[in-house]
Amino acid sequence: MLMLDSQALACCVLMGLALDMLIGEVRHWHPLVGFGRMASFIEHHLNHPESSRWMGALAWCVTVLPLVFATQALLMLAARVSLWIAPVLHVVLLYFCVGLRSLRDHNLPIQDALEKGDIDTARRLTSYIVSRDTAHADEEYLAKASVESVLENGCDAVFGTLFWFVLLGGAGAVLYRASNTLDAMWGYRNQRFLRFGCVAARVDDVLNWIPARLTALSYALLGQTRLAFQCWRVQAPVWPSPNAGPVMSAGAGALGLALGGSARYDGKDEMRPPLGLGQPAKAADIQAAWRLVLHVAILWAGIIFLWAILFNGAWYAH
Repeated sequence: MLMLDSQALACCVLMGLALDMLIGEVRHWHPLVGFGRMASFIEHHLNHPESSRWMGALAWCVTVLPLVFATQALLMLAARVSLWIAPVLHVVLLYFCVGLRSLRDHNLPIQDALEKGDIDTARRLTSYIVSRDTAHADEEYLAKASVESVLENGCDAVFGTLFWFVLLGGAGAVLYRASNTLDAMWGYRNQRFLRFGCVAARVDDVLNWIPARLTALSYALLGQTRLAFQCWRVQAPVWPSPNAGPVMSAGAGALGLALGGSARYDGKDEMRPPLGLGQPAKAADIQAAWRLVLHVAILWAGIIFLWAILFNGAWYAH
């Protein structure tokens, strides 16, 4: 039985974030890529026109639970072998699950292309990170898409992962990121996924409920606080997603930007509720959004470290 105390937990958080910022995501054989391929294989075989929500629930369980149980079993085995191996595995698992540097690496090149006037490259790069159409997009549209992606993934790829890592260690981070990935792949309200992906979407909503609101609170505290809270209060309730609404409205308000509005999907314009207040997004706001996410990560890493110093003790067990 391994007892990971709060100081060890804080060290794992700091080392995992540092590893992510130093190395970034691996270009080949990334575990999340392999998980996505497995999820596509399972969905291909289990999702049929007559599939029900129960089939979607079965698919979620088959895809996620064995991975989480195997991760936990590996950590337990490592703890029996050596007191040092398990903490190292926690750090490695956090590194693979968190995506702070990847947000920078995928979005700042869009800003660079826009500032150089290379709109074609900016359109292509933006198409990699969003599902909306970008073939005929202008600079404002592309900057808005990138900023929205950074703000939303500040929760999904960064703070939500840290939250579940703090609660449940490496297995918690794996559970969260696997569930989040399935929501991104299956959680669409279209004919193909309306029933099959319902469970994946609802599980992700549950896992993200607290992290989303803590992320929104952090955005507000680190940006234009009064405006962020105002946008959160007024705009989040009308946003389609119960968790993306608080995150993106507070983030847009914190940056003093007007986001949301028109977006084109599959050749059709969709008018979404407004997010934030202020100026339309421009290229430089992409970096401002990423810096806001970075500062949130630093803030919570500092809180965890300070808490570990003041209240050192056993946190969770394997």
